[in-house]
Amino acid sequence: MAWIVLVLSGLFETAWAIALDRSAGFTRPAASVVFAITLVLSMAGLAYALREIPVGTGYAVWVGIGAVGTAVVGMVTLGEPANLPRLLSLLLVVAGVIGLKLFH
Repeated sequence: MAWIVLVLSGLFETAWAIALDRSAGFTRPAASVVFAITLVLSMAGLAYALREIPVGTGYAVWVGIGAVGTAVVGMVTLGEPANLPRLLSLLLVVAGVIGLKLFH
């Protein structure tokens, strides 16, 4: 269960990062509220998962999911470049997250 919560928390990290960008420095109320809610959910899920998963592994997986998710959303919906070096770099992060899970 801890791993499922950790993955969901990583997805919430993606959501709060995108909402933070969309909030335009907290000048847009709706995006600011989405940011606050998803931030709390992400942190609460991470805290729950860390009761069973070592902090180094849990935090690295959480950050990796959030970073890759945010980069993918940026490329797919926000017009950020999706060139080969960026995609290969994201693949390396995914490989690291998978490795941390497998060797946990």
